[in-house]
Amino acid sequence: MSSHPPIVESPDAPAYWEGLWPNEAATQAFATQLAQGLGQWPGGRDARIELRGNLGAGKTTLVRHLLRAAGVTGRIKSPTYAVVEPHQAVNLAGTGGAGGMAWPIWHFDFYRFNDPQEWEDAGFRDIFAGPGLKLMEWPDKVAGQLPPPDWVITLDAIDEDQRLVRIGTGTQRGRMWLQSWIQGAAHAQ
Repeated sequence: MSSHPPIVESPDAPAYWEGLWPNEAATQAFATQLAQGLGQWPGGRDARIELRGNLGAGKTTLVRHLLRAAGVTGRIKSPTYAVVEPHQAVNLAGTGGAGGMAWPIWHFDFYRFNDPQEWEDAGFRDIFAGPGLKLMEWPDKVAGQLPPPDWVITLDAIDEDQRLVRIGTGTQRGRMWLQSWIQGAAHAQ
C-alpha cells in the first residue's frame, strides 16, 4: 500500500491587502511609501500597476502623489484625453540605485477607449515591452491586451475624504512586493 503525503498549499506571500485611508494625507503617505518600495524592490522600477475605482475615487490623485514622491517635477496632467502621459522621474536617494538615475513612468487612462483593439492600434505594446513603471487607469477598457499587473489597487470612495483601499497581486513579484510592503508597514507602526 503506497501513501502520498497530503498536498498543502501555503502561499509564499500574501496576495491581498485591505485598508482605509481616512484622508488625502493618508493617500500621499501611501504614495510616498510605494515610490520608495518600487525603487528598492527587484524589478519595481518596471512594475505594472492597475488602478481601479469609479469616477472620483481618487485614482489620479494617487498617481499625482506617487509621481511627486518618485521625483517628477513640473505639471502633472491627467491622461484622460491624451490616453498616456510619459514622465521622467529621478531615482530617489536611498532606493537602491544611483542617485539622479532617470526613471521612465507611463500613466495611462483608457477611459475613452471603446474597443480593446485600440490599445494595439495605438502602439502601446512597444511601451509595455520597454522599461519603466506603467500606471493604468480603467484597464477593463482594454481587457485582454494588457500584460498581467503586478498590483491592482482598487479605491472605493466612502465619503468625500475616506477611501477603502484594496491591493491585489497578479504576479509572483507583485506578491513578494506586497509581503515586503506589509512587513515595512508593520515595522513603521
